Amino acid sequence: MIIRLEQPKDYEEVETVTRDAFWNLYFPGCSEHLAVHNLRKSKDFIPKLTFVIEEDGKILGSIFYSKSKIVTKDNLEIETITFGPVSIHPSKHRQGYGKKLIMHSIEVAKNLGYKAIITLGYDYHYKPYGFVDGKDIGICLPNGNYTGVLVLPLYKKSLENIIGCVEFTPALETPINEVEEFDKKFPYKKKEVLPSQYEYEKMISQ
Repeated sequence: MIIRLEQPKDYEEVETVTRDAFWNLYFPGCSEHLAVHNLRKSKDFIPKLTFVIEEDGKILGSIFYSKSKIVTKDNLEIETITFGPVSIHPSKHRQGYGKKLIMHSIEVAKNLGYKAIITLGYDYHYKPYGFVDGKDIGICLPNGNYTGVLVLPLYKKSLENIIGCVEFTPALETPINEVEEFDKKFPYKKKEVLPSQYEYEKMISQ
């Protein structure tokens, strides 16, 4: 097993693994494969923090990073970074591949001098890595909601006295018509309603 930077030759395989990883997870179908496709073309993309995990020459997962920022009530902008999507092929779920990718990328981000990582997700996924709820330190979404906001300061007091709203790159936005068109490039997969989708709906409605 190796973790290495993503290369252009990996793009199609990474998008396929991403699609497989997220298919029917949050809603019937998925959009994350388009998100990674678009993110690579964005000025906010951070290639030096975008890794794949590979075994026997086969890519089993990936992690993408992009620039984000905290905007304070005084309109000061604090630079941060964000990871996501994080994808592991379904055949390798719960075997530690995602953990290795996340931990590796966090260490690289620290060494590169970044201030903090902010992501969206379930707290039980990311608190083991040191993430804290945005509500606990005053970091919210632009609409004032704290749901799903998780923050990892990368060094002591890196976000001390910083309160505000996080803004993510627009490159991660995936309009449904663009998703449907992009998905035509991939083999057919059945869209289904699964229990994980109700869990997701419950979280974002809080």
